Amino acid sequence: MVGEEGAFVLGWDEVLTEEELSVTLKVLCMSEEEFKEYKEQDGWEDESEEEGDSTLSNEALSRLKPPCKKLLYDSVLLTLASYRSDLKAEQDLLDNKAAYEKLSRREQQALHVRYGQKRILHHLLELVR
Repeated sequence: MVGEEGAFVLGWDEVLTEEELSVTLKVLCMSEEEFKEYKEQDGWEDESEEEGDSTLSNEALSRLKPPCKKLLYDSVLLTLASYRSDLKAEQDLLDNKAAYEKLSRREQQALHVRYGQKRILHHLLELVR
């Protein structure tokens, strides 16, 4: 469902791999009976029950059904736990000019990437709380 990478791509305003995340959440939040029906139909090739635009914007994420929100929330917590440091530690390092300048250019770039990723994940936690 999530391709070879096994990950979803999140942006600040929306999910960039919306179809994969949407289908994954639907499948993981189904009852056993719903899943059997899903398998028998080979998925939802012709899904007519969707409401209009299927973009998983921030607003759409905040309106997910409670089981899907919990699954997404718990998944984000697991992802955040996989980092060696938390958001505050990254922010402190960015704010400490002397410590930041001691980092190599590559380490500085990695710090900015990690900090951005963590900010997006924390934002997602707020949306699905």
